Amino acid sequence: MCGIVGYIGTRDSQAVLLDGLSKLEYRGYDSAGIAVFTPQGLQISKAQGRLAVLASRLEDEPLQGTVGIGHTRWATHGKPSDVNSHPHTDEAMKFSVVHNGIVENYMELKEELIEAGYIFVSETDTEVISHLIAREYDGDIVKAVQRATSHMRGAFALAVLTEYEPEKLVAVRFASPLVIGIGDGENFIGSDIPAILQYTRRVYILNDGEMAVLTKDAVELMTLEGNFISREMIVVDWDALTAEKGGYDHFMLKEIHEQPKAYRDTMRGRIKEERSGIKLPELKHVSASKLRAIRNVHIVACGTAYHAGLVGRTLIEQCAGLPVETDVASEYRYRSPIITPETLVIVVSQSGETADTLAALREAKRCGATVLAITNVVGSSVAREADDTVVTWAGPEIAVASTKAYTSQLVAFMLLSLYMAESLGTKEEAWIQEQLAAMEALPEQVERILEQADELKRVAEDMAQHDHMFFIGRGLDYAVALEGSLKLKEISYIHSEAYAAGELKHGTLALIEEGIPVVALITQSALVEKMVSNIKEVKARGGVVYAITDEANAPAVQKAVDGMFVLPTTLPRLAPALSVVPMQLIAYYASLARGNDVDKPRNLAKSVTVE
Repeated sequence: MCGIVGYIGTRDSQAVLLDGLSKLEYRGYDSAGIAVFTPQGLQISKAQGRLAVLASRLEDEPLQGTVGIGHTRWATHGKPSDVNSHPHTDEAMKFSVVHNGIVENYMELKEELIEAGYIFVSETDTEVISHLIAREYDGDIVKAVQRATSHMRGAFALAVLTEYEPEKLVAVRFASPLVIGIGDGENFIGSDIPAILQYTRRVYILNDGEMAVLTKDAVELMTLEGNFISREMIVVDWDALTAEKGGYDHFMLKEIHEQPKAYRDTMRGRIKEERSGIKLPELKHVSASKLRAIRNVHIVACGTAYHAGLVGRTLIEQCAGLPVETDVASEYRYRSPIITPETLVIVVSQSGETADTLAALREAKRCGATVLAITNVVGSSVAREADDTVVTWAGPEIAVASTKAYTSQLVAFMLLSLYMAESLGTKEEAWIQEQLAAMEALPEQVERILEQADELKRVAEDMAQHDHMFFIGRGLDYAVALEGSLKLKEISYIHSEAYAAGELKHGTLALIEEGIPVVALITQSALVEKMVSNIKEVKARGGVVYAITDEANAPAVQKAVDGMFVLPTTLPRLAPALSVVPMQLIAYYASLARGNDVDKPRNLAKSVTVE
């Protein structure tokens, strides 16, 4: 997720901006830049790479002034580069903008502006905003920003500086966080509280559809329609580290709670109006005509991404009617898979740098397959080398144990499977609309689950007393059970195994003994009776069964288990996006109960770049 900082006051703004950006480095980024109003006018300095690269440039060529904006970029539109870095300006360099989020209709706006004679130099959606503001400016920067944003669709947080009115900064929030810091003779903008915490603890938090106009001595809050707002000031009492974590005790817990936003962001702009279908304009090679020539699909990934691929396999088979194999990337090349030009290979990697997944991608390309990547990092090796890429908009993930990156991959597979169904004509439009309506409800349903975290904490603290556990499920529930088991192992160090529930009687029941905890996932309505039968087998041997089920199936499950967590009901094929969340929380609280380092589990790394 990108970072924004703004300053207006009497200090050297360059120093304040660089310091603020350094406090946002934990969020992850690929480039950085600042814009400052200097005695020579508006000036920009920006660079691909770490903040230190920008700081080094500014040592040689400092930007002197007391008002400015800064940005760390997590690439969305356009690869990481100096040109694509923020801030962006109009052609005359009179208006400068930094932007978090996505402008969904940027291409149609860009085409309109190009036709009117505006010249673009970057691949970004953000540059559109600077030209829009320049077009709308008639002597009042506030009204120009209001008019410009009225043409924009999507999610955005903006900080705007113009050479024409250097005594003002304008900030806008629409579905992307932004805070305003209040000082004495100075004021601040930040996309997150850590950026400004060194300078002030007094903040306003903007809500969606609101903007702020900052001078060094005052802050005015208003709606995007220009209606003034009265807002209670908040005094932040967090320390700096807690502020980075958004007030949560750990990054993992913060990232679990960020999943509703990650779901919305990954879906945003990809569902057509009135749910009439899917739009994935980033797919240039995996077109409808190309899909009609595909005869089989291979999904290749490692660890948590592999578990997302297991869900993706079922989704694609159900939607596209194509045979799908899911492989562990480290094994893929060595089993001599049958790859032809009629094979679609889907590689999944959070970082886009996973060595085994990259090797599998290159082998697939060598054999003539079309390769589609699902990744969270624009400009990563996987994204560059694949034929097409579906980016998940989870934002940077700091905790080693993946949560929001995994669930965003599930959402990407849901979108991709529906795109394939639409392209191949394998599903009726009404069926696709039903799926999309249920998908759009997922973020609010996850929020309801998160509100019940205390219930899961109590369950986890009991499970933390044991050294062995099992997770069971059938169909898609089995795929999610594998992820729940991995989460528990990763951070609690409890030995855990996940099994297809029907396989217990083929040997694993020998390990069920008195008191051992077993988590049973039961969200697939067609398999409830089978699952209840398997649960009885476990109970007969002394196992203690805790069920994760949904409102529709809870009555049939309740009498068969020792405890139960009830999810909101969704369509069975979408249930993995909900059922994994309580298991993430169980793993988190079990790790906490055991006194472990939740964010940095032993022996593990976030990005595995060796085979």
